[in-house]
Amino acid sequence: MTYWRLHYHIIWSTQDREPLLTAENEKIFYGVLSKKGKDLGLIIHAAGSVEDHVHLVVSIPPNLSIADCVRHIKGASAHAINQERQNEKFHWQEGYGVLTIGERSLATVMAYAAHQKEHHNQNKIIDIYERTEDVMG
Repeated sequence: MTYWRLHYHIIWSTQDREPLLTAENEKIFYGVLSKKGKDLGLIIHAAGSVEDHVHLVVSIPPNLSIADCVRHIKGASAHAINQERQNEKFHWQEGYGVLTIGERSLATVMAYAAHQKEHHNQNKIIDIYERTEDVMG
């Protein structure tokens, strides 16, 4: 068995940052996340969201690329939301942000992701943890 410790903080947004992650859509998203996580062999450490973006702290096995992991979760969740709630069109924005996490920082980043609503309500966000696109590029 292969030994690996690969931790990531992944952030992605709804299309045009529209407030599409309603309570109903969140419930569907987290159900898909749990199922897809098991299917892909992910270790989901924490997840959190607000109405226009998602944070995921995850360990991805080395046989799966980050891009494929995100593609599977985004695709399956958008499909499930659109199937369940046919009166609206749910889309994720193209791309995502990803940061690697060391073992010592894992608990801190997990807490940040899991408490997204509180951080945003109190305007206590950490800019580097919120980026989904390269503004330097």
